[in-house]
Amino acid sequence: MHEFVKRVSQKVSKLSPSQVEQLFKSISDENERYSSVFESLSIGLVIVDKSFHLMLCNKAAERYVPLKIRPDDTKTENLPFWQMIEDEDIAAFIQKCCVQDLTNVCSEFTVPTSGGSVRFITVTLVPLVRRFNAEGTIITIADNTEKRNQDVLLHRMESLASLTNLAASVAHEIKNPLGAISIHIQLIQKALKKAREKDGILPDEKFVEKYLDVVNEEIDNLNKIVVDFLFAVRPISANLELLSPDKLLLQFAQFFKPEFEQNNIELVLDLCKTCPRILIDNKLFRDVITNIVQNSIAAIKERVSADETNSNSFKGSFSITSTVKNDRYVVTLSDNGIGMTEKTVSHIFEPYYTTKPNGTGLGMTMVYKIIKEFRGEITVNSTRGKGSSFIITLPVPQTDTLLLAHSSENKNPPAVTDIGIGSNTITKNAGKGITEIGGSHENEAEK
Repeated sequence: MHEFVKRVSQKVSKLSPSQVEQLFKSISDENERYSSVFESLSIGLVIVDKSFHLMLCNKAAERYVPLKIRPDDTKTENLPFWQMIEDEDIAAFIQKCCVQDLTNVCSEFTVPTSGGSVRFITVTLVPLVRRFNAEGTIITIADNTEKRNQDVLLHRMESLASLTNLAASVAHEIKNPLGAISIHIQLIQKALKKAREKDGILPDEKFVEKYLDVVNEEIDNLNKIVVDFLFAVRPISANLELLSPDKLLLQFAQFFKPEFEQNNIELVLDLCKTCPRILIDNKLFRDVITNIVQNSIAAIKERVSADETNSNSFKGSFSITSTVKNDRYVVTLSDNGIGMTEKTVSHIFEPYYTTKPNGTGLGMTMVYKIIKEFRGEITVNSTRGKGSSFIITLPVPQTDTLLLAHSSENKNPPAVTDIGIGSNTITKNAGKGITEIGGSHENEAEK
């Protein structure tokens, strides 16, 4: 049709009015078909010019990307497309691509839906080429929610497959208490039967209670084994989103600030220069950090007490370091507390294992399960009397990795952000400028 219109347009002056009318009707019909196809696509399409002003936008794009201003609004004429987008992360990504002239790049995002769930979308930018010249950018928005949900389901099915060995070991553990219960009940039955056959006098009270105490003890053991098993197999309900872990760590630092001040502990942050977004649950990630921080504070306080006994001066310290290595985000949480023995390190993630008098032994087990739900790994290095380090490794989504490879931000050296904790400091890598939180600069930082 395109070639036909091109040929006819060259001879339009020779066409009769009826032929011109027919030509325009054909062009109009063809344009309507193209428009119908454009609007019917399940993938979102946005066409922008060189200045990223909106030219075209289909219905799918409006569904996937929350917009502050509708495409048909007259206000869009002088606005770059990213200023129309409500989601800050998506808007920042598109603005970055415009400013740095990035093309053939993509990144994944999570956006909330009206039903309260989360939608995973991939935003891709490719050049709009006409007659061998770039005249704008084509932005595609693909919905990957179903694929992500299938990945999560597959991961959980793989986890369930490993329960066979766990169930076998639990069955083996249950056999011993059941055997002891059976033997002692039989002894009681025999003693009662023998007494009734002779003179009807029951055995001595202590004799029966001795066996019943053993039965009750073994019943408690059985209950503990079953509870441990249920805790181990109960799935974590994670609402995974693409979030910046460094941003969350900074929020946690502010949350724990009063507790660190109260215990005179220096808190040091050294975060990576360019933090990728990774698939985590905000609340569960907070639970992980909270459990580790609370254990570290307890370990530091224990060492402080020990050093006070030996009349040695000691100052507590807790550090959080993050980096990206080989498409993996690594965060290390270290303290200079009392440390752990090799035995404690080897059992730290087991249910109900605890060295605290009032501990439940479930906190670190939950930490392990959460990190596994994030498809990550957690390891512990500890030396008794010197301190402990928890190393958490989480996968970086491939789309974010590709974008970072095109970014020129790594050319700029990071500045330093200091978050004061009383007389202590939190130090991290930042973008530009110096910000201090705490002391005389606390109000400025909160702004």
